[in-house]
Amino acid sequence: MDITPVSNALGANVSGIDVRSLDDSDAATLVEAWAQYGVLFFRDQKLTPDEHLTFARRFGEIDINRFFTPVDGHPEIAQVLKEPDQEHNIGGGWHTDHSYDQAPARGSILYAREIPPIGGDTLFAGMGTAYDALSRPIKELLGGLRAVHSGAQVFGVRTKHAEATAGRIGNPEAVGDDVTHPIVVAHPHTGRPLLYVNPAFTTSIEGLTAAESRALLTFLFEHGRRPEFQIRFQWEPGSLAMWDNRSTWHFALNDYHGHRRYLHRITVAGDELVAAH
Repeated sequence: MDITPVSNALGANVSGIDVRSLDDSDAATLVEAWAQYGVLFFRDQKLTPDEHLTFARRFGEIDINRFFTPVDGHPEIAQVLKEPDQEHNIGGGWHTDHSYDQAPARGSILYAREIPPIGGDTLFAGMGTAYDALSRPIKELLGGLRAVHSGAQVFGVRTKHAEATAGRIGNPEAVGDDVTHPIVVAHPHTGRPLLYVNPAFTTSIEGLTAAESRALLTFLFEHGRRPEFQIRFQWEPGSLAMWDNRSTWHFALNDYHGHRRYLHRITVAGDELVAAH
């Protein structure tokens, strides 16, 4: 197995392995690489849904997403689908999965089954590198703050996103109460400080006025999407990507109208996050 970094910010390609035949040593190597690089990319994998689940369970319990339409016969696997006649895609904005949960997901493992001939790439951004690039005074300010995260503005009743993805996203009554997390969290495996806010689900900052909160979050969202923190992954049928939801953002580009894009996503459960010190 070879693991090759793809940028200074995040990401690595993994080659020379069939994930269906993963042994304990391989799995341990991937755990370390996942924590270090944030997102790992595999090519030319041939996975049934059951094999996808077996691979995902190497990294923890499955966190079943309560909003996505599941794959028939496999409730643990979410469909990420856009049909040729649909205008809106799923994940078409910067976000990190499940930050609206008290114990956010550890990561997501996405497998490509059908990919358009052109387009449909995914962007990823590294929140460890983004934090490192902040000035010392901003780091000191953020170190004592917590942010509010909510699923309501994306998955709630009558949101634009829910209406545009009807039939693929649903169950708005499952939106839970808002939760709070430190703005700077320690990576549970490495201890590295990470910027933990995202444009889709972070709504405000505790203890600040509405204007202060809006201004600081706007700055952090713009900072987090700087090009030098990003990489771009071009999907092919059989491609597999696994990203760490604590240390990365991602953005599914919606530039393939008239074509079908179909992937299977499994989410791995995580733990409550703690502030970095």
